[in-house]
Amino acid sequence: MKARSTPWIGAAFALAVVFGAPGAWAATPVSSGANAMPAASGAGLLPPAQHKGDIAYLSGGIGSDQSAAFKAAMPRYPLSLEFAQQSAGNGNEYLANVPVKIADMHGTPLLSTQTRGPFMLVSLPAGRYVVTASHGGNTERRTVDIGKTTRAHETFVWPS
Repeated sequence: MKARSTPWIGAAFALAVVFGAPGAWAATPVSSGANAMPAASGAGLLPPAQHKGDIAYLSGGIGSDQSAAFKAAMPRYPLSLEFAQQSAGNGNEYLANVPVKIADMHGTPLLSTQTRGPFMLVSLPAGRYVVTASHGGNTERRTVDIGKTTRAHETFVWPS
């Protein structure tokens, strides 16, 4: 019997390793339920998730490998956040250690944390939320709508 070539198996395996699919080397689930997302720790991969009630979140993106991993994972999370400061030159400079708060529309605090890098990915139930982030004495507030199939991406950029 002649062996058949199946290049898609190799591609699927490579994607599983890069994106931390269940069963891949260091992959671990970050939450349970409908919004379960795989994540892995290590160079170039997503850090482990933190949990607060029904919310699972991860933050980081320092270094080009981890930054690329966060950007690739954004479509898989209901809420993605980016944090930067305007630079004197062209473009913006990414920020870490940004205090972030998420509350429901009644003002009930659901999450209060500090970022570990310029990106934050959040799994939370469908609903309307207020996201507050602060840097250099300036606080920005955004209202986001998360649905079963809708996602939100907010970029917070502060003046230099």
